[in-house]
Amino acid sequence: MVDGFGPRGYPHGFPRYSYNERPEQLNEVTVRPLDAYGAAAYLRTLPGVAGERLGLLGWSNGGSATLAALSPDALGLSSPASHSGFRAAVAFYPACGLKGAFKGKVYRPDAPLRIFHGLADEETSSGRCARLVERSKAAGGDIEIALYPGATHDFDDPGAKRQSIEANAAAAAQATVEALQFFREHLD
Repeated sequence: MVDGFGPRGYPHGFPRYSYNERPEQLNEVTVRPLDAYGAAAYLRTLPGVAGERLGLLGWSNGGSATLAALSPDALGLSSPASHSGFRAAVAFYPACGLKGAFKGKVYRPDAPLRIFHGLADEETSSGRCARLVERSKAAGGDIEIALYPGATHDFDDPGAKRQSIEANAAAAAQATVEALQFFREHLD
């Protein structure tokens, strides 16, 4: 599990509505995906790791970094192959604007990608993600989105506050099953 905030001096993350004040060193499009690639390179050096079968999983801002990591266009990389990139990825409630990296372009992940998002998310736009997915699929991207009515941001947080919302509990249960099944299909 890669911590992109702590080593850069932000171990507690950021409060809501602080997105525009975050330092460039935490940019989820240009910086933090490289953390994922660094972690993948490290994992490939370990005995017992099937380096050609790595998956990527991110939540919220890490979900946005996951989307960016699957796009060579966002990172300025040549198209990552399965030996350097990821075989599949899941993003929970990402912000799909990706700092405008795809303005006028079509986002097309280089590996199968699934997004899980609540329709009552108070921090990131499920509609923006749905539009990104629709355009990507039309261009041949292997990407799907599951939208959960009534589910908020952080719907899978196991704490009592989030899980006391019935829609969150239902979304968490369903998304967990779907994410595990998706990774099983693509990584086993």
